[in-house]
Amino acid sequence: MLAQQRQTAILDLIRQRGGVRVSQLVSRFGVSDMTIRRDLEVLAERGLVDKVHGGATLAGPGSAEEPGFAAKSIRQQAEKRAIAERAATMVEPGMAIALSAGTTTAALATLLSDVRGLTVVTNSIPVADALYQNPRADQTVVLTGGIRTPSDALTGPVAEAAISALNVDLLFLGVHGLSPRTGFTTPNLLEAGVNRCLIGAARRLVVLADHTKWETIGIATIAPLEAADVLITDVGLPTEARTTIGEQVGELVIVEPD
Repeated sequence: MLAQQRQTAILDLIRQRGGVRVSQLVSRFGVSDMTIRRDLEVLAERGLVDKVHGGATLAGPGSAEEPGFAAKSIRQQAEKRAIAERAATMVEPGMAIALSAGTTTAALATLLSDVRGLTVVTNSIPVADALYQNPRADQTVVLTGGIRTPSDALTGPVAEAAISALNVDLLFLGVHGLSPRTGFTTPNLLEAGVNRCLIGAARRLVVLADHTKWETIGIATIAPLEAADVLITDVGLPTEARTTIGEQVGELVIVEPD
């Protein structure tokens, strides 16, 4: 297969799936890791894909374009893991917490299997799956119903009604983007409504957002930056952004990936 043919095939795969890993492409096309990385570089230079750690995703999402869960899961994996590990230290036995949809909250869910007497409310199918894979008798997982989105969130009036009847100690909220002007945003209008209900049900709001979310703007605002009691992000956040955010959120926590 010629390089141009392979690159066209790679682009088709990324369009179908939202994102791919280098290892998957190496196996599929039977070429070297370096060859695939060169192919992705060519596609990135043409503005067709965005190179991310370990793979690539479709380039240039608009404010209403919502990447699938699989596509987002391969982005900033080390940063998300570090953020999730810091968030897990805030969870204590006997708490009732809520986890919104998102790849960072899903990473957090995998770290909660040892917490005694925990109740977790979520509208995220991957979050619920992560907790069900390591069940313990003294934990309760409440998965809302609703309309499924590309990010595997359950949304709409059914989800909102379920959440509005509950009260939790902490909400861990994943967001599509944040900026001083627009606050915390999402590209999905229905998901914004559910996230607002989650905020209303929580005593404290903890936002989990890696540095790439800075100045990314989705179509719908969830809440202003001032609504966050804690924002956990990583060292990739620019210095000026740290100053701006630090003046608005209750506490800004910066973590460093391994």
